[in-house]
Amino acid sequence: MSLKIVVLAKQVPDTRNVGPDAMTAEGTVNRAALPAVFNPDDLNALEQALILKDKFPGSTITVITMGLPKASAIIREALFRGADKGYVITDRPLGGADTLATSYTLAQAIKKIGEVDIILGGRQAIDGDTAQVGPQIAEKLGLTQVTYAEEILSLDEATKKIVIKRHIDGGVETVEAQFPLVITVNGSAAPCRPANAKRIMAYKRAAIPEWNAQDIECDPKQIGKAGSPTNVKAVKNIVFKAKESRTLTGSDEDINGLIVELLDEKIIG
Repeated sequence: MSLKIVVLAKQVPDTRNVGPDAMTAEGTVNRAALPAVFNPDDLNALEQALILKDKFPGSTITVITMGLPKASAIIREALFRGADKGYVITDRPLGGADTLATSYTLAQAIKKIGEVDIILGGRQAIDGDTAQVGPQIAEKLGLTQVTYAEEILSLDEATKKIVIKRHIDGGVETVEAQFPLVITVNGSAAPCRPANAKRIMAYKRAAIPEWNAQDIECDPKQIGKAGSPTNVKAVKNIVFKAKESRTLTGSDEDINGLIVELLDEKIIG
């Protein structure tokens, strides 16, 4: 059996380097001014796709990202690691999209690709932490969804059943579903394998195809700022500073004194 797999990836701002120019005058994230990286959870999702490709020869992995043209860098990185092809969805009218507009656009791109067995993506992106895009895409495509996935345990061709381990608050859950379906993957899943040297040589100058809003037949009212009921107000680095501080030694007297103080203040008890 060969599978047709789509991996959703996002190039995100490196949140360790947020500066004063992180926002535009219109109140959107100034992605052009921020260092960009492959969203970590999406790398975990890519690894799950690669594991399936290893188990089922002939399977193909298509990576889709929406963003500026420079987002082709993560498509190329996915190719280095084992993906087969990818597309960048980029167009000025798509700018400023929230999760609703983003999920609509990505769903339209998946429709253009055609029949797909499994759609994988990270649970959330580090520049938003909403975990909404994957479930919204499943809803728009009318597909089953499994969230918080940590490992794909088995897949049966005859019954089209897939067994997935989910890591949720309070423990681990094993679920069974039928594909086609959408799976969002936790950051606690297996890390993505490194780039392959031969694939780097093969794809380092590869042209990455771009699709615009018309290519994927988008409704202009459902994309970008026009299709986004929410907006980013600000992006800031927040540094917590103590109002007062104290230096303690490792002596029994200092430790006992601290414990007594915490008990008196009912901080512990």
